[in-house]
Amino acid sequence: MYKPKDRQTKPLFSELLPFGGQLDETNRWLRIAKLIPWDELEGEYASHFSHTGRPGTDGRLFIGLMLLKHMTGASDREIVEAVLENPYMQMFCGFECFVTRKMLDASTLTRLRKKVGVEFFRYMEERTYRLLIERRIIRAKGMLVDATVFPENVKYPSDVGLLNKAREWLVERVTGMGRRLGHRYRTYKRTARKVYLNFIKKKTKRKKTVEKAKRQMLNYVRRLIGQFNDAKTRLGQLGRKVERQIVERFQVVQRLYEQQRHMYREKSHRVADRIVSVHRPYVRPVVRGKSGREVEFGPKVALTHAGGFMFVEHFSHDVFSEADEDIVRRQVKKFQKLFGKKPEWLTGDRLYGNRKNRDMLKRMRVEGALPALGRPRQDENGRDRWLKKRQKERNQIEGGIGHGKEHFMLDRIRYQSVAGSEMWVRCGVLAMNLKTALVKMG
Repeated sequence: MYKPKDRQTKPLFSELLPFGGQLDETNRWLRIAKLIPWDELEGEYASHFSHTGRPGTDGRLFIGLMLLKHMTGASDREIVEAVLENPYMQMFCGFECFVTRKMLDASTLTRLRKKVGVEFFRYMEERTYRLLIERRIIRAKGMLVDATVFPENVKYPSDVGLLNKAREWLVERVTGMGRRLGHRYRTYKRTARKVYLNFIKKKTKRKKTVEKAKRQMLNYVRRLIGQFNDAKTRLGQLGRKVERQIVERFQVVQRLYEQQRHMYREKSHRVADRIVSVHRPYVRPVVRGKSGREVEFGPKVALTHAGGFMFVEHFSHDVFSEADEDIVRRQVKKFQKLFGKKPEWLTGDRLYGNRKNRDMLKRMRVEGALPALGRPRQDENGRDRWLKKRQKERNQIEGGIGHGKEHFMLDRIRYQSVAGSEMWVRCGVLAMNLKTALVKMG
């Protein structure tokens, strides 16, 4: 059940105004609060609750905490504590008087994110951007396009390290299931741990050393998988069930083992849908080819930059080409939907300048500010100077990506689910845009 607060009725006396009317209206949190369509968002938030039962957490409080979290760089627990200490943050979250007791537990935010889902965060983005465009805070003529990888909070993977993680998880589960059965399984956990530590302590690891350690870990994991299946069968015969989460994680571990065994036998380092994290099996390696960071682990996101603001267009954990004709077309149509007009130009790097995109932009009557095909020209004309000017503007979207990763927690995704990753990115980009809007208002 959800019961919204009455935010429309005005108090009879000035001393009954929120916080006694003593707050400074020029404070940044109060100014940002005026840029958010709270009523629409709270209505959408309420639709995720039933009409009966105990009243749920206030919608404005949840939305406010999510945005403050990314605008301040705090964790769930830290932002709850920070709001308790700051009256301006409390006003941002919809409180009418200073609260000194804890308003909710940090774990409630996790539960609410799962309840409303990623669709709510997409809706929050769309309605907020429409409000900013209606107030003419966001104004754009053309658009810049690019893509980036937002890294997940995972350890840099190695084959031996991944197998050891799988082994440790299996040891805990097999031991626990054995206790329920009154049977002790021989897991060789101390011996396997010693093998792994001896391997990682070596400063130089030759190919034969790596192959030997990998073979040993594969044998330990294979034995544990057999023990897990045996324990699960015996529990089933006794009418006892294994938790669904454990069964799903076991399937991930089993698939990881099969992939690693295939690569070991084929002397290869590639396999389809390669798992690089036991706890986040949806994460895929993305080859970026950048200096010092050739491979990144996280979702790849196609972005649009217009009028100084960033917009998320295509989000996927699977590798894709940001210059794909369908993706670029959707970016142009989204610009048209938001601003009510087509962009005058579209600027991208050399990857976007293929013939399909050029023909598509020509049909849509959008000027393509893309690097020319073929050899560089010797003489310059007006078109060349205009193109160089547009290409120089590309540093705005690249700078915006770096700014988001540096200041809005987009350098490390900490939610552990596919939908959670998208929530993290969309909320971080929205928080960055709200801060940008505050700067543009002066």
